[in-house]
Amino acid sequence: MFSTTLVLLASLASTYGAALNRRVTCATGQTTANAACCALFPVLEDIQANMFAGDTCSDAAHTTLRVAFHDAIGFSLTNPSFGTGADGSIFIFGQTELGFDSNLGIADAFNLEVPFINKHNISVADFIQFAATVGLTKCPGILQPPFMFGRKDATFGAPDGTVPEPFQNVDVILARMADAGLSAAETVALLASHSIAGADDVDPTKSGLPFDSTPSLFDTQFFVETQLRGTSFPGSSGNQGEVMSGIAGELRLQSDHLLARDTATNCLWQANVNNQAHMAQSFQAAFAKMQNLGQKGLIDCSDVIPRVIPLPAAQAQAFFPPGLTHSNVEQACATSAFPNLPTAPGAAATLPQIVQNPLTQ
Repeated sequence: MFSTTLVLLASLASTYGAALNRRVTCATGQTTANAACCALFPVLEDIQANMFAGDTCSDAAHTTLRVAFHDAIGFSLTNPSFGTGADGSIFIFGQTELGFDSNLGIADAFNLEVPFINKHNISVADFIQFAATVGLTKCPGILQPPFMFGRKDATFGAPDGTVPEPFQNVDVILARMADAGLSAAETVALLASHSIAGADDVDPTKSGLPFDSTPSLFDTQFFVETQLRGTSFPGSSGNQGEVMSGIAGELRLQSDHLLARDTATNCLWQANVNNQAHMAQSFQAAFAKMQNLGQKGLIDCSDVIPRVIPLPAAQAQAFFPPGLTHSNVEQACATSAFPNLPTAPGAAATLPQIVQNPLTQ
């Protein structure tokens, strides 16, 4: 009897295991777990060859990542007029939304993405989030991102004020994020995106200003360098939402500066320093949640997303930039000391600007 039961269980496991692992072959030859996901392979092939051609976590990847957040955050748990989340409204109603001060520079993303959106039969909402997810895979250090498919496009635009501004205080920023369903910890986790980002319009005299010294690596340097004492501006001074950074050529947003020092978030911020696994895992979960705001009934198409690029262990080691040490840190977290880090060799130098993708112009 016992032997017969084991045989039966093994047979059931084999049958259901095969069903769970069943694959669909698309007309284009690729396989996926769900036939609906076949629609994404032509999009993937096109943007890999033409949007991200030669892009190694540079301007195109940065641009698609930024617009994904600005679109998705048009959502509120308490006020339906704030929008339906990751719904493509930022492009569909671009004549209105792209005029908001908080969306300054998103026209770059519009110029980059709309020619591809017009070529493919998926929703604008899905394209924005799909392009951002594929763009993430260009950046060493990212964990494999999931992707859900089937977003509905917006039928009305999001109002001004849904995107937090860099000049706002921490309590205002956290309240807006909480209203969208994102906690303080998730807010800090999402800001790991600034480790692979740059500013084009905060300083009107310069574009492609990096937020940390390694803008093509998803590493913890951003969380190190925002905690350094500010000493200079990379270009002009007096720009709204900008404070002095600790490294020549680097731009620091006022909001990042404050979040790194506020009692509500400073220990969450410091927890990322030299902890690549924590930063990557927290971002992976928070970004996936953000991409699905306001959307229901989505299909898991994660197996369409290209494989990520691992970050070598040597590059995962955080450091102080040349000429700087622990004495340059403005300690903020009251419950644990800022980690001891090595100082990179060489002389201090001005960080180069991120080369701009001609498709964004």
